[in-house]
Amino acid sequence: MQIGLIGLGKMGGNMRDRLRNAGHDVVGYDTNPEISDVDSLVDLVDRLEGPRAVWVMVPAGAATQNVVDQLGSILKPRDIVIDGGNSRWTDDEKHAEELGKRGIGFVDAGVSGGVWGLKNGYALMVGGEKEHVDRLKPIFDALKPEGPYGYVHAGKVGAGHFAKMVHNGIEYAMMQAYAEGWELLEKVDSVDNVQEVFRSWQEGTVIRSWLLDLAVNALDEDPHLEKLRGRAADSGEGRWTVEAAIDHAVPLPAITASLFARFSSRQDDSPQMKMIAALRNQFGGHAVESTK
Repeated sequence: MQIGLIGLGKMGGNMRDRLRNAGHDVVGYDTNPEISDVDSLVDLVDRLEGPRAVWVMVPAGAATQNVVDQLGSILKPRDIVIDGGNSRWTDDEKHAEELGKRGIGFVDAGVSGGVWGLKNGYALMVGGEKEHVDRLKPIFDALKPEGPYGYVHAGKVGAGHFAKMVHNGIEYAMMQAYAEGWELLEKVDSVDNVQEVFRSWQEGTVIRSWLLDLAVNALDEDPHLEKLRGRAADSGEGRWTVEAAIDHAVPLPAITASLFARFSSRQDDSPQMKMIAALRNQFGGHAVESTK
């Protein structure tokens, strides 16, 4: 299948490689000409045969809106735009309406997998009309992990990003729990090998997970996380999750507390946030701040 891909950063670039490895024809565009296949969005659209599919992997908000606006003016009826960034689900509804007036389909795809996605595949949570989603199934099948799981058509437009938002809220709480446990183990005199305690949890325990594996990776690189500053940003999706919970009167004490803990990292050099920063760097390649 042929597809256009806009945004070839850490996620987008690896997605292009995974799709090509699966035999798909990918035309990529990025503002960095050294990694772009074409010179402009117009060139990208011209290279694609109709009906076209164009996947957008740029930062949420103004950047995504700008790309969607441009695509709306150059794509044709029956073409489809897929937003695979971390857009808010309410933006999806707006984009679907805007493009729909021009006969252009819209699908939102929550994508999880970080820098490991090229090798392991990406978990995909997709929202949109069945007709549009079914057309894109070969692309989703190529991006998802091997096996029966890792992909879901979650519902109508906005459902994919809403599901990804909740996923990220859960991720916040899980990382916070590991970070709190790590700090407590580091504080007591009786435990003198915290790194190996974490490693011992990787088999046979109810708290084993990929995040735990990544925590062990981080501790192998820096046993006491002394090279990291205890500061961790929030991507916005944690906030949106809490806001949605308020709107629907759903109690989320763990996720809400983990979001507030991120805020505390901006005041002091928080030991817990060293672990959060290390985990975010391990699974997503997110930037960390060095103590030196």
